[in-house]
Amino acid sequence: ANAGAAGPGRSEEVGTDVIQVTNVSPSASSEQMRTLFGFLGKIEELLDSPLPVSSRVCFVKFHDPDSAVVAQHLTNTVFVDRALIVVPYAEGFSRHESLFIKQLLKVESTPLENRLCLLTFGS
Repeated sequence: ANAGAAGPGRSEEVGTDVIQVTNVSPSASSEQMRTLFGFLGKIEELLDSPLPVSSRVCFVKFHDPDSAVVAQHLTNTVFVDRALIVVPYAEGFSRHESLFIKQLLKVESTPLENRLCLLTFGS
């Protein structure tokens, strides 16, 4: 067997324990997101916009990278009123990156007239 080949259920991407969830409904709460993804494995951290905006981004860090692989199968699942898009966040995130993402999500949920600048992740 080829040791470098991805086996069943394995992503071809470099393993990561973090997923990025986009197209999250403004009506979905962080607790609902935690419940949904908690069925797939133990969640170490969930970063989400604190305020409802037109389309939110959520990051979920799992204890086990296999949970992040399984979570990708929730892409196109309608949750509340939107079809979720779930992709691996290949970089993962350290404690410092976690703080940065929290600040970024805080900026994205700030009314436009109160923003000094906006940083976004490209896809």
